[in-house]
Amino acid sequence: MNSFDIGISGLKAAQEALGIVGNNIANAATDGYHRQRINLAPAYASQVGTVLLGGGVDVIGFTRMIDGLLEKEILRQQSLMEQTSQELATLRTVESMFAELSSGTGLSAAIDDFFNALQDLSAHPGEAIWQNQAVAAAETMTAQFRMLGDFLDKLQAQLRFEAENTVEQINVLAGQIAELNKKIVKIEIGGGQANNLRDQRDQRIAELSELVGLETQQREYGAVDVSISGIPVVANTTTITLEADLTESGKLGISVAGAFNYKTNIQGGRLGGLLSLRNELVSDIRTDLNSLANEIIQQMNQHHVQAVGSEGRFTQLTGWGMPSENLADFNSPVTDGNIYLRVTNTSTGEVTRTAVAVDASADSLTTLAAAISAITGLTASVSSSKLNISADTYYEFDFLPAVLPGPTAAVLTGTTPPTISVSGIYTGTQNDTFTFTVSGAGLVGNGALQLEVKDNGGAGDVIATLNIGSGYAAGDELDIGNGIKVSVGAGDFAAGDNFEIDAFADADTSGVLAAVGLNTFFSGNSAMNIAVSSEISDTPGRIATALGADMTDNANALRMAAAKDQAVSNLNSLTIPEFYRRLATGIGQLISVRQMRQDNTEVVVQNLNNQQSELSGVDINDEAARMLLFEQMFRAMAKYLNTVQSSLEAVMEIL
Repeated sequence: MNSFDIGISGLKAAQEALGIVGNNIANAATDGYHRQRINLAPAYASQVGTVLLGGGVDVIGFTRMIDGLLEKEILRQQSLMEQTSQELATLRTVESMFAELSSGTGLSAAIDDFFNALQDLSAHPGEAIWQNQAVAAAETMTAQFRMLGDFLDKLQAQLRFEAENTVEQINVLAGQIAELNKKIVKIEIGGGQANNLRDQRDQRIAELSELVGLETQQREYGAVDVSISGIPVVANTTTITLEADLTESGKLGISVAGAFNYKTNIQGGRLGGLLSLRNELVSDIRTDLNSLANEIIQQMNQHHVQAVGSEGRFTQLTGWGMPSENLADFNSPVTDGNIYLRVTNTSTGEVTRTAVAVDASADSLTTLAAAISAITGLTASVSSSKLNISADTYYEFDFLPAVLPGPTAAVLTGTTPPTISVSGIYTGTQNDTFTFTVSGAGLVGNGALQLEVKDNGGAGDVIATLNIGSGYAAGDELDIGNGIKVSVGAGDFAAGDNFEIDAFADADTSGVLAAVGLNTFFSGNSAMNIAVSSEISDTPGRIATALGADMTDNANALRMAAAKDQAVSNLNSLTIPEFYRRLATGIGQLISVRQMRQDNTEVVVQNLNNQQSELSGVDINDEAARMLLFEQMFRAMAKYLNTVQSSLEAVMEIL
């Protein structure tokens, strides 16, 4: 009977081998399938006398042609490639929205046009055509900012939405992996082999690696554990559900559902790309754009609030609606300092300046309104968290830093003290008080009469010595430097007479005017809400071009236009155009780096896939050759059994 056993074992082995070959051919185009091989071994041999008789062939199992290390590296590289691909696609969208690749378009051109319009306006400060041009350029620039700000804001929201959807897909795949683990363990713990199920499970893991970076760990009986950033999403046959949400700092992360312990530094896959974009790449671009918009608002408004346009002084100003009345709660910076209000009595021409002290930590809009209302000719109030200043009848006000027409203080003891007139626009960088002390005594225009000028309220250095004696004609202007001029009329001085002139580089050292929106050029504080103030849009003549007392100069227009070329500490000590160019080119650099990374990763993945194909892929020609081999084996074993049967029958006939 041993011959029959040998033949039957051969038929069985050939039949099972043909089944494996058929399965390989059938799955030649199946994603994730790994070629299988039948494992054969000589069956138990028995010894009869001195002869060792073979027992045929045993099928000892089926080998799945797979390299575990190669598979893990493919998962890792595929995950990195998917992350880079996601980042690259989104950054290209951002680049196209900034539209800086086309000359004459985009925010860069709009910024240049705005500052150029201010420069043009400085040459024609009182003409409506240039005022309208400046308003139009400002509205174009702000619209460009808002468009980009809105795009980036919506992109941030879309990235969060996509991340949440991706986490849902991860949860679904994790459930499928766990279910396949369960089936594999059930089969293999009973002694079977679940190679096809393993392929299905590994294909799900490969799909999961495209969504997020992961780590795998083999268990006994074919199960595989899967973890994501240290979170064991699949442990044998059980799963852990993930969720995506924002942390307290506003970053997007993932956590075990209900645990609220969000991990934001997830690497790999589509999810890694989405989190990187949401938390860093797009977020940084958005932050820089907001910083640029805010600095333009702050720079322009700080200049604008102190000046006036061709419309002249104000009879009423109303600020923005603030989130709180308390200055300490303002988003815009407010510091301890003073607001200097100039009030003009239009019936007499008298001009006075009053300082309103600001305590940034203690004051509110109400306390400011009370202090302003104490000034003769003005009434201030607060409504809906808006500060309103109104001038009484026959009064007007402004915040011009222009020197008053006469000394702010004087001790003149001569018999007929002369009239002292002050004019000019102060060009210094800090507020100062200049003290003029008479040297000598007598009539103006005679003798050795002089004025000694000191800064810092008389405690500083002598900055000028002015001749008002012999050779001086009463009423002639004398330049003391820094843009200020004085003239002394006819009369006489006593020795030691003196007077003071207050000079202002900044009529609001607290920053509160710009913060509450009084006489500002722009409103808002970010790219999302920057806009030209309605007072400017409605009345272009309100563009504050003048700083001088006669309100016909162009000093403030020049100062605002010059802000384009001034380095700003809050913009990394770059100018406004330089900062934007760095922002725009930075996007291009991000794209270039990721394009290079993607190209390199694609080559690596292709090489790894080629290696995998050589080891695990199905070669139809090779399988056809093996099929012929086992077909011939089956036929030969059948013929062998027929021969054995015939031999036995012949023996039986002889007997």
